[in-house]
Amino acid sequence: MNAISKKLMEFEMERGMPAGEIGLKEAKLGFAYVSFSLVALLIGGLCGLLQTLVRTGVIPEIAGVGYYELLTAHGLMLAIVFTTLFIFGLLFSFLGQSFGRFEEFPRRLGWVGFWLMIIGVLLVTWMVLAGEASVLYTFYAPLKAHPVFYIGLVIFVVGTWVSSAAMFRMYADYKREHKGIHPPLQAYMSIMTALLWVIATLGVAATILFQLLPLSLGWTDKVGIELSRTLFWYFGHPLVYFWLLPAYIVWYTVIPKVVGGKIFSDALARMSFLLFLLFSFPVGFHHQLLEPGISAFWKYIQVVLTFLVIIPSLMTAFSMFATFELAGRRQGATGLFGWIKKMPYRDVRFLAPFVGMLFFIPAGAGGVVNASHQLNIVVHNTLWVTGHFHITVGAAVALTFFGTAYWLVPLLRGRTLTKRINTIGIMQTATWTIGMLFMSTAMHISGLLGNPRRTGPAAYFKDSLVADWIPYHVAMAIGGTILFISILLFLFAMFQLAFRTPKGITEFPVAETEEAAMQTPLFFENWKLWIFVTFALIAFAYTVPIWHMIDNAPPGAPGWKLW
Repeated sequence: MNAISKKLMEFEMERGMPAGEIGLKEAKLGFAYVSFSLVALLIGGLCGLLQTLVRTGVIPEIAGVGYYELLTAHGLMLAIVFTTLFIFGLLFSFLGQSFGRFEEFPRRLGWVGFWLMIIGVLLVTWMVLAGEASVLYTFYAPLKAHPVFYIGLVIFVVGTWVSSAAMFRMYADYKREHKGIHPPLQAYMSIMTALLWVIATLGVAATILFQLLPLSLGWTDKVGIELSRTLFWYFGHPLVYFWLLPAYIVWYTVIPKVVGGKIFSDALARMSFLLFLLFSFPVGFHHQLLEPGISAFWKYIQVVLTFLVIIPSLMTAFSMFATFELAGRRQGATGLFGWIKKMPYRDVRFLAPFVGMLFFIPAGAGGVVNASHQLNIVVHNTLWVTGHFHITVGAAVALTFFGTAYWLVPLLRGRTLTKRINTIGIMQTATWTIGMLFMSTAMHISGLLGNPRRTGPAAYFKDSLVADWIPYHVAMAIGGTILFISILLFLFAMFQLAFRTPKGITEFPVAETEEAAMQTPLFFENWKLWIFVTFALIAFAYTVPIWHMIDNAPPGAPGWKLW
């Protein structure tokens, strides 16, 4: 055990905690976030299933709930609510493992943030189901929802800021008490994730508060579309890394423990997260390559910066497969690929995230296509983009979260993962994989055939020009059905792990670092410097284009309600 590990253990014992465990109050906080995220998963998954069946023509609209209401609820519940609540529950759990018991003030902040998020979700859901906010999860201007929808979004975002403030306070307390010592890797990564979220949501908060909410309330009669979309995608692309970074925390710190190995390099892991913070923001224009009103020069600059994000992703891939190989060789593997046979494929805690890693390989390749101007022209606004989105957040991220939940939920509830539930988890991973392959493959191929995204059935089934799309719609419906079955299996397993499996101690599976790894430089902890550099890159990439959008603004557009 190195000096830093000894210091950490001493700190945990000072807090009255056995090393690596979470206090009861901290566990309750983490479980509150995770449990409500599972409710969002059920609602979002059901809406996704119904959406595919309506689009395919298998069923008509249900109880007056139309395709676009289902699509809006599906996107919001899964892309925003499920992911955000699960991530905050996971981050609080990582901080509990790192720091022991929370002080009273940050723990109360965590609860305040939680209830604000729940209130926001309820208001948004109410408006969507009432038919007052079928604006999809991107809520693009000039589509106009009910004011309560935007108020709910604001309350939700403020709740996440409050919860993030609780994490920042805990981290600052630790730094003050342990000068010159690196906080645990998972704590550093958790704070980096929360910081990325707070900076990213500044853009979406700006367009809601100063454009969409005043339009909805009737305070203004027009909205600047280009500016609104730019502010959204300033948020929208870092949102992808807000989903991915918690999955990366699990890949870097948990999976090595599960496979019987160690973290390949603490320094490399911290550097990759730092690079994600720097490179995630000044890249939103690659979502707007075919939109007018943005100079080709600034689009080019942001496309170049977009490709820089590949660097930390490749660093992560290298680190993970190095970890697998070292772990396999410790277990007696020989030959170039002998380590592959040593991986614990029958352990859902490894299998689900590992399959998610494999999905991320084509997902990353698809991202290169989306960010390339010439190739983007072919796939822009088609189901190709939706297919890419699903194998990114719907496969790489979701499968990692699923695998994580099989140890996180029993840990937070003081129970154990049984062999029976592990088997169910393997079945659930298999069904999710099969369903996602059906759905995402059909989306990619039909997108290349020109099948548009964000559109309901309309007159597609009567038009001979689009007859080639129909078999892919059917494949999407089959995939969506299998995915919903997988969600039901997962929720059954989570209920068992939360309330029915035997009580006991579940290990928090966080690995140690390889002894031969290089020492982690202290400049990674220079938060003032890195936050300054982040905002400097944002200012460089966005100041001139946004100034042009305001200075040369068109008349604007009135709000529209088209449903």
